[in-house]
Amino acid sequence: MDQKVSPEERAAIASGTAPDREFMVTLAKGLAVLRAFRADRRSMTLSQAAAVLRLSRATARRILRTLAELGYVQQNGREFTLAPRVLELGFGFLATQTWIERAEPLMKELSEQLGESSSAAILQGTDIVHVLRVPANRIMAVGSQVGSRLPAFHTAMGRLQLGALGREEIWRRLRTVQVQAYTANTITDLDALVERAELDLAQGFSIVDEELEKGLRSIAVPITTRTGRIVAALDVSANATRTTRNELRDRFLGPMRRVAQAISEFLS
Repeated sequence: MDQKVSPEERAAIASGTAPDREFMVTLAKGLAVLRAFRADRRSMTLSQAAAVLRLSRATARRILRTLAELGYVQQNGREFTLAPRVLELGFGFLATQTWIERAEPLMKELSEQLGESSSAAILQGTDIVHVLRVPANRIMAVGSQVGSRLPAFHTAMGRLQLGALGREEIWRRLRTVQVQAYTANTITDLDALVERAELDLAQGFSIVDEELEKGLRSIAVPITTRTGRIVAALDVSANATRTTRNELRDRFLGPMRRVAQAISEFLS
């Protein structure tokens, strides 16, 4: 589980204030503790959990003990780790999204036709979250298993979905992230990022060329409801040494649009 605590969530937890009267700060703290576990933080002590989330040791202790009692974390000495039961939270979401299961055979055919991996992801805050992954017979360095997150502003799937939010909301989300250069090609100018999201939405596809990882090119198209609302995006990734930008557009785009349209038929 490679998750992160949002700035809004961290602020509410640290201050103990609620965005509205029905917001439960205690529940937010418990969920934030679960989200604080990730690939480079597989276990935490009470002190570490308190420091990461800016909680008191007493609060961190109560939360971790409660989560352990409920079966979502497990304790081994001073260390706490996630327990298998936490998977129920993610599987519950996937089970309610029936289009994902129906999209899988279509994406398998697409990956076989193009010889490259395909993914579907939804926008969450300033990240995209992978909900379906169909690997090709090649290993890509960027990890994109189901549930993994990547920065939306630097991914093709993210830019399409950000573009649909409108300029004011794009800027609001952009101001909450620390933009960094992942490669020499990464767009770090804020105005350029906003413009790119809007242009990609207007043209109906997005190409990210070695911006998130050197040697990786990606192309994405939107997945929409029948009324045109974007709910996810479909992506195909390829090694830059095998596939040019022009080939992504000329050879990949047509089949991807047909699959995205077929998936969109599953959405109301």
